[in-house]
Amino acid sequence: MKYLKTFICLFIVTNLSGQTFTNYTSSDGLVDNNVSCGTFEGNGVMWFGTQNGISKFDGTNFTNITTTTDTALISNTITAIKSMANGDLWVGTDFGVCKYSNSTWQCFTSADGLGDDRIKYIEQSSDGRIWIGEYDGLSIYDGTNWTSYNMSDGLPFGGIQSIKFDNNSEAWMGSGFGGLIHFDGTNFTIYNKSDGLLNNRVNGIAIDSQNNKWVGNSEGLSVFNNQNIFQNNYTQMYLLPPPDTLNPVMDLAFDSRNLLWVGIYIDYLLNGGIAMYNGFSWVDFNMNDGLIGPVITDLIIDDQDQVWVTTSSGISKITNVPANVNNLKDNDITIYPNPSNGTFMIKNSTKSGYNISIKSIGGEILSSFNIKSNSGQINLPHASGIYILEINDGSQTFLKKIVRN
Repeated sequence: MKYLKTFICLFIVTNLSGQTFTNYTSSDGLVDNNVSCGTFEGNGVMWFGTQNGISKFDGTNFTNITTTTDTALISNTITAIKSMANGDLWVGTDFGVCKYSNSTWQCFTSADGLGDDRIKYIEQSSDGRIWIGEYDGLSIYDGTNWTSYNMSDGLPFGGIQSIKFDNNSEAWMGSGFGGLIHFDGTNFTIYNKSDGLLNNRVNGIAIDSQNNKWVGNSEGLSVFNNQNIFQNNYTQMYLLPPPDTLNPVMDLAFDSRNLLWVGIYIDYLLNGGIAMYNGFSWVDFNMNDGLIGPVITDLIIDDQDQVWVTTSSGISKITNVPANVNNLKDNDITIYPNPSNGTFMIKNSTKSGYNISIKSIGGEILSSFNIKSNSGQINLPHASGIYILEINDGSQTFLKKIVRN
C-alpha cells in the first residue's frame, strides 16, 4: 500500500475551490467547549453533548439544556447522544440514559432494567429499537422492555462503544478491549487481532454501500469485506513524521458520495485531525487548515454532506468539499520513498512532463522546476519536516504531502 495523500485544499487562506471551516465555541453560545458527541436531527438541527450539558443548534442559535435549566436531566456530563427517527432525543451519561420527547425527560437506570448505568453509545435499528452500548455490555429497548447482554451471554470484556447495522440489519459493535462483534440477533461472533484486526480496542465502525465493514481502532483502520473476511489495514491516513506512524481512530462515517471521513487523535503527541478517503488516496486536515482543535471526539455528517467535528476545544463544520473528489486519479503519480532522507523519485504512469513546486507547510513556494519525461528525481535540501508538492501534469493539479527525515 502507498501512504500517499491528495490535498484538495490544504490551506483556507489560499481560497482554493475546496472546503471551508466554520468553528463554534462557548463565545457563540455553545454550553461548553469540551464536546464529547453530536447527532443530526434533520431540518438543519444539530444536538451536541458536552461535559457541562447539551446544546441544540438550529443553524443560527444555540439553545442549552443543563441540570440547572431542566432539573429532570440526570447529569450534565454527556457521554452519548442520538436523535431518533420519530424525533426523540436519547442522551447517555454515567448515571443512566434519558429520552427527551416533547420537551419532557424520561430517564432509565439499572433499576428500570438497563444493564449498566454507564453509557458509551446509542443507536437505533431499522425496527425502531434503541440499542445502548454500556461499560459492561449491551441493552436493547423495544419501547416497553429492556433486554441486556454481558460477558455471560458471550460478549467480550470491555463493554460496547460503537454500534452500526449492516445491509442485513444485523448489528456490528466495537468493544473497548475485545475487538469487533457481530450479532445476528442470536449469536455473538468476535473478530480480533488473530482475524486481522490491528487492535482489539474498537472505537468506531462504518459500513459502506457494499457491506464492507471499516473498523476504527487504537492503531488505525481495519477493513472486512462483505463476506466478513479481513481485507486490509490502514495505519497512516493522517501522515506524521517517523517514527509516529500509527493513527488511533476515534470515529468514522461515510457521506452520501461514499467519501470516508475518519477522526484521529494521537494522545501521546496531543496531535489529531481528520482524514478523508476518496477511494484512491487520503487527504487530511488539521488545525493548520482551520480545524478548531486536535482532540477529536466524534464525527457527524448531515444531509447536506457537511461534516461536523466535535473536539475538546469546540466544534468545526467542514463544508464545500468538492463534489468531484471521487473522480481524482492521482494514483497515476507515484512518489517514493516517502518519507526519505531528501531524495524522492516521481513517476507518472500515464503522462510525460509536469511542473512541480515545492511548498512549505505554510504554503510558501521554496522551489519550482519541470520534469520533461514520465519520471525523475526530486531533491529536497531543506530541514527535516513535512512539505507539499504541487504537481501540474497539463490537465490537472495535485497536491501531495512528502516527509523529509
